[in-house]
Amino acid sequence: MVNLKLLVAQIVGMFVVFALVLFLAAGTAAWPAGWAFLILFFGFTVTLSLWLVRYNPGLLTERMTGIGKEDQKSWDKVFFALANVIFLAWLILMPFDAVRFGWSHVPGWLQVVGAVMMLISFYLFFLIFRENSFLSPAVRVQTDREQSVVSTGPYHYVRHPMYSTAALMLTGATLLLGSWYGLAVLLILIVAIAFRAVQEEKTLRAELPGYESYMTQVKYRLIPYVW
Repeated sequence: MVNLKLLVAQIVGMFVVFALVLFLAAGTAAWPAGWAFLILFFGFTVTLSLWLVRYNPGLLTERMTGIGKEDQKSWDKVFFALANVIFLAWLILMPFDAVRFGWSHVPGWLQVVGAVMMLISFYLFFLIFRENSFLSPAVRVQTDREQSVVSTGPYHYVRHPMYSTAALMLTGATLLLGSWYGLAVLLILIVAIAFRAVQEEKTLRAELPGYESYMTQVKYRLIPYVW
């Protein structure tokens, strides 16, 4: 049973934080790209959450409560905190760059490309959530939910499609928001995502039956035929 009050509180709280950070850093609420980003991102967040409420409430509950559980790896708790600091720096830098100081001049057509990249990533996210009922935000083996290896759908092509798609979404968001400097911080985030993928696999190989065999079948972590 999904705690709907908690779900609404989390989504509304995240929206308020994102909006305050973006528009306070920009120094104005008259920023169409900022509003476009919020509408796209939270429109998808609400839509996916409603789908999960109906079709996979167990996964939604895990997404809402997975961080901080006792069996989350200690290194992942530290990683999660540091990654959020980098993410916040990324979110602050882009309006400083694109609006308040105007350092970057990203052409409008490329901002549109960024929006399209976000929309593509949302579709891929949906496929991933539909395929994997064990998609926890924390690195932990979910013995409480009888976790098993998922090797179908996007997982047939790469072992961590969630991370690949997150990189696509964040790149699209950076272009939409019109910040070249944001791409520099994003590179740090992507390196951090790759590091987490490697560390997470060590846990899965050691604790999740069948994962080592899965690694021999699907050879690429994030990008087919590359890595």
